[in-house]
Amino acid sequence: MALRALDNTMPAAVEERPKKVAKVAAPAAAAAVKDASPGSGKKKKKKNENSAPRATAAAGEQAVEYIPSEELEAAAHPKAKAAGLVAELDSKDWIRACEALNDARRLAIHHSALLNPILGKVMLAIVKTMKNPRSAVLKTSIMACTDIFNSFGNHLSSVSDDAFDKLLLQLLLKASQDKRFVCEEAEKAMRAMAASMPPLPLLKKLKAYVHHANLRVRAKAAVAISHCAARMDIEAMKEFGMSALLQVAAELLNDRLPEAREAARSVVGSMHGAFAKEAAAKGKEEEDAPSVAASWESLCSLSLPPISAQAVAKIAAPQ
Repeated sequence: MALRALDNTMPAAVEERPKKVAKVAAPAAAAAVKDASPGSGKKKKKKNENSAPRATAAAGEQAVEYIPSEELEAAAHPKAKAAGLVAELDSKDWIRACEALNDARRLAIHHSALLNPILGKVMLAIVKTMKNPRSAVLKTSIMACTDIFNSFGNHLSSVSDDAFDKLLLQLLLKASQDKRFVCEEAEKAMRAMAASMPPLPLLKKLKAYVHHANLRVRAKAAVAISHCAARMDIEAMKEFGMSALLQVAAELLNDRLPEAREAARSVVGSMHGAFAKEAAAKGKEEEDAPSVAASWESLCSLSLPPISAQAVAKIAAPQ
């Protein structure tokens, strides 16, 4: 604190130190000049919030066209496309991979005889593309599955088990995803699979997924099982095993997801319909044949624990 002079005069003004002023724009401007100088070796970068954003990979994916099956035309050089198809499907360039997937779809629809000899290898290559993180590749690969099912459904059981098993697993996983467009496309492919393949061998493949740890995978497998059961006659059901099929349905009736439980009810309905048809035919031949309801309850009791048998028999009971 300044002391007063003895003559009571005010003390002389103390000279204050100048305040420092923060320099904000100067370094940035200097850096810009330095970057733009000929000897700097760097190009001047402009950042304008009003300028259009750069093209990204996502923008490229939006540019990919998803062609419906009915609009795919025949390949111009089908033999050449078939010869190099597996290698093109394995390309690290995702645009080339999408083009190869569309070529596989064209061959499946218009040139199935050329695709048939390499179908197993093509399916394994498609499984690999289904694991691609790019949405465009993923969706196109699932669309390729749909076209292959529609064209080769009756022959897929003769393809190597390894190829089909891996493809089936990926379809079930994709149908269980949160991404709606992926889920819907995978469900469409699975409907084509259930509608085109012989139901008995497909049902045997799907049975293993009733015990899958993923709830959604179990539900999607249950829906596919219900589609298979709807296409089976009583002879095909007996070949699979009536008791075994009832046990699958009873287990799914206790599933946590409503989708799986509804599919299980559909399976029971299909089984009861085929069973009743056969029982009615026997009733015409044998006058003392037991009623359909009694025979059905007997089958449920022999195949299932008491609580499960009662729940299954109740589904088909007349209201």
